[in-house]
Amino acid sequence: MEIKSYDELNHLELDTLREIGSIGTGNAATALSQMLKRQVRITMPEVRIMGYNEAIEWIGGPEEITAGVLVRLSGQISGIMLSVQPIEFVNLVLESVMDKGITNYEQLSELEHSALIEVGNIMISTFINALSGLADVNIDLTVPAYTVDMQGAILAVPMAEYGGQSDYIMTIGGNFVCDNRQVPCRLLLSPDIRSLNVLLRKLGVSNG
Repeated sequence: MEIKSYDELNHLELDTLREIGSIGTGNAATALSQMLKRQVRITMPEVRIMGYNEAIEWIGGPEEITAGVLVRLSGQISGIMLSVQPIEFVNLVLESVMDKGITNYEQLSELEHSALIEVGNIMISTFINALSGLADVNIDLTVPAYTVDMQGAILAVPMAEYGGQSDYIMTIGGNFVCDNRQVPCRLLLSPDIRSLNVLLRKLGVSNG
């Protein structure tokens, strides 16, 4: 029997998704390290299935302004992945590649936007490549979209597309550590329910 929503996941299925999140985030940290030419590691990530409103609070609240890189997944797995870029993360990237930082998102130049899109895209691609390899599935990614907005508005995209199927989203969080400085890592993955069942079946933990 296939699951019809995220809240039907059993402990084994949740543990498997957490393992994927841990491996994918570790790969994303390695990719970030290579891009910044600095040693970057990640603390043990916490992978959770949250309601959308809980996820918004988890990344700082609905009215908090942040940046986000959004990529759509298609192929055997359909859905959305979002890399949230808090100001601390933005400054880690900009200080590493451009030797400068910002105090608010309005200060970002077009060149800096491009750098942040590239970083977010490579992190997401690396994560998805790990998922694709573990589950032996083909996943295509769209060109990334970049936005600076209130977090409630950014999360409205997956809510609008998949909220009718489930009120839950997978959140992957930890801290990047670089030169004894901790910077939040916030990734959100929302495969549709069909894709979630495909993943679980391919990973050998489907309850049906």
